[in-house]
Amino acid sequence: MLHERRKLEKSYFVRKNPRLKEYNYALGGYYFITICTENKNHYFGEIVEEKMQLNEIGKLAQGNIEKLEAIYNTIKIDKFVVMPNHIHIILIIDKETNLTISRIIKQYKEWITKTIKKSIWQKSFYDHIIRNEKDYYRIWKYIEENELKWSLDKYYSE
Repeated sequence: MLHERRKLEKSYFVRKNPRLKEYNYALGGYYFITICTENKNHYFGEIVEEKMQLNEIGKLAQGNIEKLEAIYNTIKIDKFVVMPNHIHIILIIDKETNLTISRIIKQYKEWITKTIKKSIWQKSFYDHIIRNEKDYYRIWKYIEENELKWSLDKYYSE
């Protein structure tokens, strides 16, 4: 019984690695990234009449996304939206580099955390490798309409 309980506890606390095995995330390509706040807390502002109203932390989050291209000259931010409790980004890595998606996102989260002197992030992040034009346009439209469809969003919480 004790052995089974330990086995259950161990499996319960092991977090599945969301990255694709054997994929080189430093390769050039298009990536859809979602970064969530801890416990879906609304740290970035609120949706009012289907439009995101950024608070000070939300403005900081948005401003730091916009700075990523200047800091990392091998990436481009193609599209993004800051929502009350998460951020969606289409990130393009222009060419093969030693810079990984994980490193970019880790650095981004650290900037916000150090500035506000509080950790607000869920561990890890979600990524999707955009494989073709159809996939790209579907994700672009999803980001574009995210504010309008907030109450239907899987990250929605009051």
